[in-house]
Amino acid sequence: MSVFRRSVLAAALALATVALPAAAAPARPAAAALPTAAVALGDSFISGEGAGAYAPVVDVNGVAQGFPGWSAANANAYFCHRSPNASLFQADLPGISARFNLACSGGQPYDIAGASATRAKGRQVAAQLDQLRTVARTHDIDLVLVGLGSNNSSFTFGSVAEKCANRFIADAWTGWWEFWAYLGGPVEQKPCTDADLGTAAQFAAATTEATTALRRLLTTLDEVDADGQHRVVFQDYTNPLPPELDQSYWTEDSRDDTRDKFRALGAERYAAGCPIHRASLAPGHRFSQGLGTLVSSVRGTLAGEFPQDDLVYLNVQRAFDGARLCESTGSPGNALATPIRLMDGPTGTFVTSLSGYDKLDIQRIANACGTYFQTCQESWHPNAAGHKVLGRCLAGAAATGARTVSCVRASDGTVRVS
Repeated sequence: MSVFRRSVLAAALALATVALPAAAAPARPAAAALPTAAVALGDSFISGEGAGAYAPVVDVNGVAQGFPGWSAANANAYFCHRSPNASLFQADLPGISARFNLACSGGQPYDIAGASATRAKGRQVAAQLDQLRTVARTHDIDLVLVGLGSNNSSFTFGSVAEKCANRFIADAWTGWWEFWAYLGGPVEQKPCTDADLGTAAQFAAATTEATTALRRLLTTLDEVDADGQHRVVFQDYTNPLPPELDQSYWTEDSRDDTRDKFRALGAERYAAGCPIHRASLAPGHRFSQGLGTLVSSVRGTLAGEFPQDDLVYLNVQRAFDGARLCESTGSPGNALATPIRLMDGPTGTFVTSLSGYDKLDIQRIANACGTYFQTCQESWHPNAAGHKVLGRCLAGAAATGARTVSCVRASDGTVRVS
């Protein structure tokens, strides 16, 4: 029986971070004999991207891949970046004996039932449902945390973030007339709009993709879970940037971001972790809210199709209130999200200041992210402290009697789930 439907003492918490390959195994023991488990599925906001201390990840061939070097292919399984600091391991989950992180940075709906390695820009890992079946052979799955929606065939979080940050950097360092400075054509320098991030048609397509994938997840869970009782928490996303930057980041050297060229301001915002036009912030928040609507819609549709299943929508859009990048002075040190950080090639050394670089230096540094995306993929994700907050959100969602809950951070830093 699910641990969320009975009273038990808290069991020892096992930090099981390595995904298990889909391999043949002996017949599953009786449900009563199986230890309980919580499992994470989905994308980077679930896998622990940004939280550091990444564990080796078992690839599609059953080989555990440790850090392969920054110049290795981005498709390497290690760059799923599964962290023992991810929210799954930070949550207080009484009665759970083991925890398995099967999520993957860059994960898309396709990756739930299909091997990520078989799609464009996928990583060399097995389908997440195959990994889940392996866990179910040895554990009674009582809780599943899933985050899906920010990456799909229409848009990805990484491409959206890269687009808006690159526009700001190009605007800060390059005059509108300096076409010669660009290799492969000029980069747009205007702030991002809603249409740049995700159109209504793209959101509709993404919702359909996520619904199809998670329908497969619920069907599989009902087939493989030892006692057939499990709670599935559908988590949405929190924006790493505030609705408005602290006023201290508005101007530098008497220039704001509405004029042509503002290098000092560009360097200041990059150092603080928020290289973004102020005019891009509102579209960015509407994009985050759109992702919340997507996740809520998927949960609502599937609740109607699987009325016997225990499905909870966890809204975390306000979980970082007051502690986003550049929301106050002292960023990024006081933020719950990672700053944008680039490397000058796959060097392993992050560039923390852009002061003194000319436009061609900036282009070279920015291009490294495009060529070796693994060098910048931690950018604008929850950091270890942020995942700890999300762990408190998950603990609330695991214990609630409600089917829709919101996790909100108050001005004093307290976190409430209701």
